[in-house]
Amino acid sequence: MPKKTTNAVSVKAAAGAGPAGTVLLTGFAPFDKDPINCSWEVARSLNGVQVRSPAGKPAHATVVARQIPCEFNRAREVLAAHIKRLDPDWIVLLGQANSRIDISLERVAININDARIADNAGAKPVDTAVIADAPVGYFSLLPIKSIVQAVRAAGIPASVSQTAGTYVCNHLFFGLMHLLATQYPGKRGGLIHLPPLPVQAARIPGTPSLGLDTMREAVQIAIATALSVRRDRRISEGAID
Repeated sequence: MPKKTTNAVSVKAAAGAGPAGTVLLTGFAPFDKDPINCSWEVARSLNGVQVRSPAGKPAHATVVARQIPCEFNRAREVLAAHIKRLDPDWIVLLGQANSRIDISLERVAININDARIADNAGAKPVDTAVIADAPVGYFSLLPIKSIVQAVRAAGIPASVSQTAGTYVCNHLFFGLMHLLATQYPGKRGGLIHLPPLPVQAARIPGTPSLGLDTMREAVQIAIATALSVRRDRRISEGAID
């Protein structure tokens, strides 16, 4: 189990920068016998798109989409290589969560692997640290509450999520936040979980879903908000269970 530590990023550190150049937007490869992964479908649909912050703000950035393997450890290695090569200002991770009913802005990454199913390489770690001797958790550096409010204002359901799970999404999220804290303190990033696409949900009756265009718009809003918001909103988005 990872040891406890107080060396974690403050939740108040969700700050934007000035005019930006590049947003690295990642999505995962398909997993668990599904032929597609909604996170990658959304990410690749935005590749090359220039996102501008709201009116009156000068920041803008070009989206560069990259696919991440759904594999423990290798996912972090691939992400680190992309960051080193592209030198992005922001890193936005997208992940698929079949139980989510809305656009879910993840608040915290935790230093634990506890896989319910094997990853695409057959690995199934249980109760292991993502990174040994690293902090027990890191808060997102995206302005998550401001993003939720902006996405809702566009008529798209969104919420702050208090758990990113314990599978490869959280593994990559924690890896990113540790990398930013230890090697790239000037960069910002975080994880957004997405519901499945309708074509995916149709194969599992009762599964929630959102359309590609809707999720694409939500992610663009998230990026635009991140570019312009220097300090996240202090409003209640907590949970009681």
